[in-house]
Amino acid sequence: MEPPDFEALNFTVQAAAPAYPLCAAWRAGSEGSVFHLAHVLLLLGFMGGSGFYGLLYLLSLLSLGFFCAALWAWTDPCSTEPFLWTFALFCACVAQLLHVSYRLRSVSFDRDFQELYGVLFQRLGVSLTCFGKIVSCCEAQVQVLDRDHCFAVEGKTPIERLSVLLSGRIRVTVNGEFLHYIHPFQFLDSPEWDSLRPSEEGVFQVTLRADAPCRYVSWRRKKLYLLFAKHRYIAKIFALVVRNDIADKLYSLNDKAFDKSGHRYDLRLPSYCHAPGAGADRPDDLLQVPVQGGRTPRERHSQRVEEGAS
Repeated sequence: MEPPDFEALNFTVQAAAPAYPLCAAWRAGSEGSVFHLAHVLLLLGFMGGSGFYGLLYLLSLLSLGFFCAALWAWTDPCSTEPFLWTFALFCACVAQLLHVSYRLRSVSFDRDFQELYGVLFQRLGVSLTCFGKIVSCCEAQVQVLDRDHCFAVEGKTPIERLSVLLSGRIRVTVNGEFLHYIHPFQFLDSPEWDSLRPSEEGVFQVTLRADAPCRYVSWRRKKLYLLFAKHRYIAKIFALVVRNDIADKLYSLNDKAFDKSGHRYDLRLPSYCHAPGAGADRPDDLLQVPVQGGRTPRERHSQRVEEGAS
């Protein structure tokens, strides 16, 4: 029996071709300025903020970035798929940019409401869409009050709305005695609003008279409470701005409050007065403010501050 021919049986197994082409050598040059510019624009775009203006910033830079990436892919004849993807993303960003621009134009307001938004609501992060619901609740109407006309009469005018002064000045009096002024972008009736529950009714205990031609915006109580029921976020925003307005009114009464010795009283420190020497902490130096008639909501808020700090 002849021995097997091992040389004939010997064969070499060739390696299979790799699924992906191997990089034989690094490219000597860079991808070009357009490639790097595209990624810089994309990086800046993804750093955009929220809200309408943040979306405009984000989508504008993303559109420019994807456009530059599409130009770079177009220069390489072997990169058809990268070009198609980057161009499709560019078209999507442009379409979304046009949509956001249209929505931003549709929620624009008159000058009075733009100023109201900038002073009271923008610093709290309220979006224009949310502010649009607040404006719709008052039907975007601005009321006018002539000089020496009364917004509310003590003991007669019912508390049925919440109002913000836009221009002019309002004098607040009780029993003919001057309390304080109300200036633009302050609430006209914030103490009265906060003193009543939604199911309660009441009348003003102060008189509000215009010292100059005034313009203001008002929300009806029932419509505003319906808005609060639908949007709890708006209810929290109004609670914050109304109570902040009440605090400002309490501080404005400092110049009207004195102790028995004639020293000015600071409502922020209800137990002490601004008096030099050791006699300032005697019980006789505590606030003594005469009350005429019934207590107004503004006086009740002052008493709550004093009781909470004592």
